[in-house]
Amino acid sequence: MSESAIRSRKEFGKTVAADITHRLREEIIACGLAPGEPLRFDVLRERFGVSFTTLREALTALTAEGLVDAQEQRGFRVAPVSRQDLVEVTDARVLIEVELIRRAIERGDDDWEIAVISTLHRLKRIEQRDPEHPLRDPEWKIAHRQFHQALVSACGSATLLAIRADLFDRAERYRHLSANFRPRPRDKAGEHQAIMQAAISRNPDLAVQLIEAHIRTTADNVATYAAHLLDTE
Repeated sequence: MSESAIRSRKEFGKTVAADITHRLREEIIACGLAPGEPLRFDVLRERFGVSFTTLREALTALTAEGLVDAQEQRGFRVAPVSRQDLVEVTDARVLIEVELIRRAIERGDDDWEIAVISTLHRLKRIEQRDPEHPLRDPEWKIAHRQFHQALVSACGSATLLAIRADLFDRAERYRHLSANFRPRPRDKAGEHQAIMQAAISRNPDLAVQLIEAHIRTTADNVATYAAHLLDTE
């Protein structure tokens, strides 16, 4: 599980500012607050019932995470999404995931295989609740993250895993955009099953092919169906 995901749950409930940060983070990632949308203090104060100082603390924290933009003399807004960022995040994820899944397949033991199989099983069970809209379920997002983490967990590099986790988080809004705007449901369950099978069958070439296609399909969907939200200022 990524450091930021763990952090958000640890922060939640600790202070009022941490609660607001957590709630706004989740809304931004899920695109409940749209890319580029102004974050007006008067509206947010009425909605959350908190002080100006608390809101500024929360928005400053999200600015540091790259989810909010601080505009000089104009307040805050949800950070926009862009084609350039989509391309860069996607290419970086492919480079990292390809390397790590090859290493994990080479080095993974029985415990690694069990982790991959069990996390996918949990993900499937959660998907059965709402197969057409799984991202609406917070538990699905956690299970999805855990499955992809399990796939590469045996790679042997904590540094590369940390970089990968940050990229996974940066891609979260694009995953939501892909799910929200594509016209037909995507067989993500089938894609996950195929990736798992290739990994535990110790077929790195096939696993690499499948994981790259899995990542790039999301980017292609965003570029095709959510193009109107990209590069808007």
